[in-house]
Amino acid sequence: AGGAGKVLAEWVTEGATEWDMWSCDPRRFTGFEDPDYCVKKGMEVYGHEYAIQFPHHAWPDARDQKLSAVHDRTKALNAQFGAYNGWERALWYARPGDDTSQAAQQVWERKGPWFAAVQAECQAVRDAAGILDLPGFSRFLIQGHGVTDWLALQITGKIPSIGRLGLAYFADAKGRIVTEMSVARLAEDQLLLITAATAQLHDKEWLLNTLPPHLTLTDATDAWSCQILTGPKSRDILAACSDADLTKGWLTLQTATIGGAQVHLFRVSFAGELGWEIHSRTNDTPAIWDAVTTAGTPLGLKPFGMFALNSLRIEKGYRAWKGDLSTDYTVLQGGLERFIDWTKPDFQGKAALAAEQQAGVTKRFCTLKIDAGDLDPPYMSTIWHDGKIIGELTSGYYGHRTESCIGLGMLKSGLNVPSLNVPGQQVQVEIFGQLYPATVQPDEPMWDPKNLRIRA
Repeated sequence: AGGAGKVLAEWVTEGATEWDMWSCDPRRFTGFEDPDYCVKKGMEVYGHEYAIQFPHHAWPDARDQKLSAVHDRTKALNAQFGAYNGWERALWYARPGDDTSQAAQQVWERKGPWFAAVQAECQAVRDAAGILDLPGFSRFLIQGHGVTDWLALQITGKIPSIGRLGLAYFADAKGRIVTEMSVARLAEDQLLLITAATAQLHDKEWLLNTLPPHLTLTDATDAWSCQILTGPKSRDILAACSDADLTKGWLTLQTATIGGAQVHLFRVSFAGELGWEIHSRTNDTPAIWDAVTTAGTPLGLKPFGMFALNSLRIEKGYRAWKGDLSTDYTVLQGGLERFIDWTKPDFQGKAALAAEQQAGVTKRFCTLKIDAGDLDPPYMSTIWHDGKIIGELTSGYYGHRTESCIGLGMLKSGLNVPSLNVPGQQVQVEIFGQLYPATVQPDEPMWDPKNLRIRA
């Protein structure tokens, strides 16, 4: 009760809480949760109040709330699904003989029935190409005279030039990470902001709170969908099925045609390989999927799921929202200095971040390679050194390209705490009550640290 009173008082008196309270935020619910969903999910949750939550287990009740336009195609390929803001996304693709029962999901070990399949999906992305159907991205089209001047005050970094895109970080007045969005500069006074599926109402409200009346915001979330095509053969695949200019470099965008449908091609990949995000009208998704898979199958194209994407992104050190990115950490603590443009006259959180930089950061983002046997560390696993807790993990997963158990997290530092965030430093990570040795990695991705593959 004391904790609830504390955060409620902070919300009322300060408009924000000391701790990130996303797990209690009503904006988690975005409107698809009808009475039938609430009854089924409520019974499931309370019926399993004391049940163990296993790392890869997806609870089965009240599912299929939102289906991709190619759900029938991925289901026919034996996709095993998980829900993201109601959207069913493929987690992994089962092979003949794989046990897909609920009981098979309820294991602690890394090598559940999905392991070999996910490994093959990652290898396909590494060696040839993979395609991931990714419905549900939240997207906001903001336009009007001076839209870039307004956004420049809201984000820590720079606005991309016309025809380009980039990552943008939104900080609060204390310099803490509110959210991350992709910003695509479509025209002089037209921006497309894309963010996580679960962030739809959270980020929309954050934008509207400061949006001037002469600018317009259009929520285009339901009208558009996305597919990720990535891997060294992805350029060859697009050459066979599109009219795109494939000489355009990393972080560029263009309009093209695939399968008779118009698409926006973003030259970026969360998997850390050569690739494109294919954004299209939702009803055009099947034609695009069919065209890409027809062109790609002879070149080794395979579908992949969210388990593989998590493995691929953690090897690149790419952060995940409300895990690695939250108001529990400032932009500086998150190791995101390269996304701060100190030359701007002002932006939200600049004064707080400048003061923090001057005083010294008290904790700092790190990457750990963990010797954890057949286990992967869950969210908020504690990091130990010399019998003391010195930090926490914000992500943990197995990287199939690097063949390593990887943790992203935070290590304490400061004037009175000798920094342990140096490459080669030995620490320990607590996983399910046991301590396992871990090594601090250099401040660069464990896979393709120079980004040669993604820029190819």
